[in-house]
Amino acid sequence: MTPALLQRELSLFALYRVLEAALLALLVFSPWGEMLGDVIDTPVAISVGIGYLVASVGLWWHARRAKADFPSHAVVGVAVDIVVATLITHAIPEVAPGIAMLLLFNIGAASLFVTLRSSLLMAAAAALALLLERLFGLLGTGTFDRPFAEMLMFGLGFFAAASLTRQLGKQVRETQALADRRGAEAENLAEINELIIRRMQTGVLLVDGTGHIRLTNEAATLLIGESEAPGEDGLHGRTLSQLAPPLAMRLAEWLRSGSVDSAPLTLREHTDVMPRFVRLLAESDNTLVFLDDTSLVSRRAESLTLATMGRFSASLAHEIRNPLAAISYATQLMEESDQIGEADRRLLQIIHQQCMRTNGIVESVLGLARRERARPEHVDLVAAAQAFLQDYRMIVSDENAELKVSCDQSTLRAIFDPRHLQQVLTALVNNAVRYGRMPGEPARITLRLEQAGDCPTLSVLDRGPGVPDAVASQLFRPFFTTSESGTGLGLYIAHELCRANEAHLEYIAVPGGGACFRVTLAARKTLLRTTG
Repeated sequence: MTPALLQRELSLFALYRVLEAALLALLVFSPWGEMLGDVIDTPVAISVGIGYLVASVGLWWHARRAKADFPSHAVVGVAVDIVVATLITHAIPEVAPGIAMLLLFNIGAASLFVTLRSSLLMAAAAALALLLERLFGLLGTGTFDRPFAEMLMFGLGFFAAASLTRQLGKQVRETQALADRRGAEAENLAEINELIIRRMQTGVLLVDGTGHIRLTNEAATLLIGESEAPGEDGLHGRTLSQLAPPLAMRLAEWLRSGSVDSAPLTLREHTDVMPRFVRLLAESDNTLVFLDDTSLVSRRAESLTLATMGRFSASLAHEIRNPLAAISYATQLMEESDQIGEADRRLLQIIHQQCMRTNGIVESVLGLARRERARPEHVDLVAAAQAFLQDYRMIVSDENAELKVSCDQSTLRAIFDPRHLQQVLTALVNNAVRYGRMPGEPARITLRLEQAGDCPTLSVLDRGPGVPDAVASQLFRPFFTTSESGTGLGLYIAHELCRANEAHLEYIAVPGGGACFRVTLAARKTLLRTTG
């Protein structure tokens, strides 16, 4: 049980004690009090009436304090109750049974805040106090004016109330603690479910029988085209026919006939969705509307196709590799023979070169087939580009290529798979080193990093002859190359790696000469939404 709840119960118990004290004062000072019994010791009755009222108000004030010690307060309060009950029983013997009943309740209530041992000690103290009061009366009058069985029954009642109430309070606290844990778990599950639904790539709408939207997630808001819906509740309370009339007509047809058109639905420009409808409950008018973005579905289908083709290509590449190695080895052996003429030796060199080129294609295909799913992470593009530059200069000297990093910011945060970023940079820089140079000059390459709105960009620029317009449209096609020694897979693999990370690789012609390959990375919040 929480401390706030315990404090509230202790305050209520202390307030009840104030009521008891007020009734006792009324009994002592009211002219009607004589109807309940004769006062044999008026000074004691007056003192107890006034003192108990003051003490009960003080205890009630103390119970309302935030840092009150609950067990100590309960013990002190019961001690005051026992003393008052003993004195008032002595002063007004005829109200002794009623006073004992009130004391019985106070002992039981106080047992909720203390241990079982303390509650039994309080019961024993109350029974002993009543017994001592009767013994003191015996010394004064010489006889017991009440049956001994009555005192015994009240004593047993004190012990029963203390023990049973303590056990009952323990069970109530355990039940309350269990309920609190279950409630917290339910709240956590509800928050997790809400987060999952909110971050789903599939749009979810809850539409009531009148066509008003009651719930929606972020994907549905974006698909409908209300990315900046007015109000804090977004689409809540707005009509589906107002936001998406075609979807509202499709829903009405499903409600009427129970069938749904399988054709994609255009909700806004360049956005086609596949709607699905599910009745929330059997007897409810609420309907769940699921919106699947056809572009994502097509992308998944394309990924599955590419994965299948990758496995097939890997198997085929392995089969080609073995005879290719045998051909290459045989060619090398024939080149070492003295009986081969110069013309034949030139043919063997051509065969060996083509074997090496074919082997490069096989290696690229195997690398593409082994490509794992992207695992985007938070990366600093500036640090990653500088680290790549240092590693690349160990392989390519400055005489062959001059490389530098250009960025107006000290850091540029983005989300990308670090391994894929390394592969993309390697492919683009290798392409620039090979084709982005003027005759007789080293390649001059710049890695330019910029923040274009919400999307960071990474550009690889060279000062070479550029790319002809007829070739630019085919740059990212697999196996397309303008070089006899190229495989035509470098730019294609870089393009696919960018797609896997929700980035976009494109070629941009440079008016002053040269070429620019720009990677536009996804905005951080967009990628978190689509992958969260």
